[in-house]
Amino acid sequence: MRTSVSQLPAGFPKDDIPKARMQLLKELKQAVRKARDSDGLTLYLPVERVHGMLIPASFIASEPLTSPTGNTKHESVLVDLARDAETASARELDGTAAVRTLRKLAADPERGVEAPSWRVQYTVPIPHSVPAKWLTFSFSTLVVPNMDTEFTETLVELFDAVMTTFRWSHT
Repeated sequence: MRTSVSQLPAGFPKDDIPKARMQLLKELKQAVRKARDSDGLTLYLPVERVHGMLIPASFIASEPLTSPTGNTKHESVLVDLARDAETASARELDGTAAVRTLRKLAADPERGVEAPSWRVQYTVPIPHSVPAKWLTFSFSTLVVPNMDTEFTETLVELFDAVMTTFRWSHT
């Protein structure tokens, strides 16, 4: 957080630095709370600038979740998830059938959501789990105002590339 505050624009009033630090802390706590409320196990937030810009994105890996429909057939759950999604596609993560969904969410200032965003989610069953358990990997990125959607699409492609490296680990 100290690095992020030190990267405030030149000429930023020194008297406002504590307020900026508190706002950043508030936003980080809110992101952690939202991840926890969504059964998040691990939250990744880019905090370093890339070419002078903070990347408006997050990546959450869930705790193992029990089958959402009570159905133990993985294929049925994947079909249900795909049916309910705006955009869905079948994928494979380390030899396991998965579903990838994409939702474009509008800004909702009444709920504290000031900018539109895109959310990509991969849902994959944990092989041989009884009862059936699932993992979700969710990526969200804000749609940056006055910027071509190509930037948002590139971030989504980067997340998709990361997901191609997923491997099961037997411990």
